[in-house]
Amino acid sequence: MKRISFFALVALLLNACHSGSTFTVEGNVSDAGGKKLYLEASLIDGVAALDSVKLKGGGSFKFKQPRPESPEFYRLRVEDKIINFSVDSTETVTITAPYVRFTTDYNVEGSPSSEKIKELTLKQLQLQKEMDALLKNARNGRMDNKTLQAGLADLLDAYKNEVKIKYIFPSPYTASAYFALFQRTNGYLIFDPLSSREDVKGFGAVATSWSHYYPHATRTKNLTNLVIKGLKNTRTPKEKVIELDPEKISETTLIDIKLKDIKGNIRSLTELKGKVVLLDFTVYQTAISTTHNFWLNDLYDKYAGKGLEIYQVSLDADEHYWKTVAGNLPWIGVRDPNGIYSGLASIYNIQEVPAYFLINRNNELSIRDENIKDIDAAIKKLL
Repeated sequence: MKRISFFALVALLLNACHSGSTFTVEGNVSDAGGKKLYLEASLIDGVAALDSVKLKGGGSFKFKQPRPESPEFYRLRVEDKIINFSVDSTETVTITAPYVRFTTDYNVEGSPSSEKIKELTLKQLQLQKEMDALLKNARNGRMDNKTLQAGLADLLDAYKNEVKIKYIFPSPYTASAYFALFQRTNGYLIFDPLSSREDVKGFGAVATSWSHYYPHATRTKNLTNLVIKGLKNTRTPKEKVIELDPEKISETTLIDIKLKDIKGNIRSLTELKGKVVLLDFTVYQTAISTTHNFWLNDLYDKYAGKGLEIYQVSLDADEHYWKTVAGNLPWIGVRDPNGIYSGLASIYNIQEVPAYFLINRNNELSIRDENIKDIDAAIKKLL
C-alpha cells in the first residue's frame, strides 16, 4: 500500500488554513445505512484520509475542512466506490448519490468544476468500457492485433480531441482542466506529458494559466516541471548522420540493435540468431501499452518453448517508469534513451507505436506488422 508523506499531508493542511475559513461538503447517500463514508484528499503523491462518518438510515452527511488557497481535489468513498470533486475556496459542495451506483449516478451542486469532473469521469468510464470490448474481441479471436491497436488508437484520439476542445483549452485555469490531464485507462495516463508533442500543448496551456492564477501552488510547480520535461523530450533534434556497417547489413539483412536492458546489460538483436524473433517497438507510458503487452504475453506463452523470442524496444522518455513496468516481463526488454527520436526507430521506419517485425532463425527480417494477416500462422511458418 502506498504511504502518504507526513510532510505532504501537513503542508496540505497548513496551506489550506486561511483565517480559520472552511469549505463544506454535505449531502445524502441513499440505501447506505450502516456504511462508512470517507472524505479523502487526492494529493499529488497519493490519497490521504481526512474524516469519516458512519451513515445512518437517512444517509445524510456533512464534513467541514480548512479551505485550500488554490484548487484542490477530494473524494468521497464508500467501500471501493468513489466520487471525485474539487474545491476552490470556501464553497459548500452538495452531493447526493445512491449507494449502488455511487460513482456514476450522483448529483453535485455548488461547484461548476465538480460538475465538469463528473462529466469527465463518465466519459472516461465509457472509454474504458469500449477499450475493454475491443480487447475482449481480440482475446476471443474475433479481431487481430493490428485491428485492435488501430481501434484503441482511434478511441483514444477521439477522446483526447473532445476533451481538449471542451474541457482543457476553453478554461485551462479550472480544476476540471487539470483533472482531465491526469485521467487514466488501464493504469496509464490518457494524455502523455513526456512523449507526445500534442499532449504537451495541453499540459502547457493549463500550466501557463495556473502559473498566472495560482503561482505558489504545488500543483502549478508540478505541472510546470512536467511541461519542461515534455518540451525537452519532444524537441526536434538536429539532424545527424547515422553511420551503419554495410558488411553487417549484407550479412544479416538486418540492422543490429544493441541496447541496455533493465539490469544494465547490453542485449544484441543479432545474437538471437537461431531463434524466431518478434522485434517490437513500443512506448510503455501510453494507454494502449497494457493491451499490447497482454497480446505479446499470449504469443510468448504459446511459442517461447518452440523457439520464439521477443525483443522489445522501449521509446519511453521516463527511464524509471519503463523499468518499473518492464521489470516483470518474461522477454528481452531494452530502452533507447533517445526516445521517440530514436535513430533506430527511424531506420526501421517506425511511424507509430506499437510496431513490430518478425525475424527468421537466420537473422533475416521476414515481415512487418502491416503485412501480417495472421500472426499465429506467420510465427508457425518461421518456427
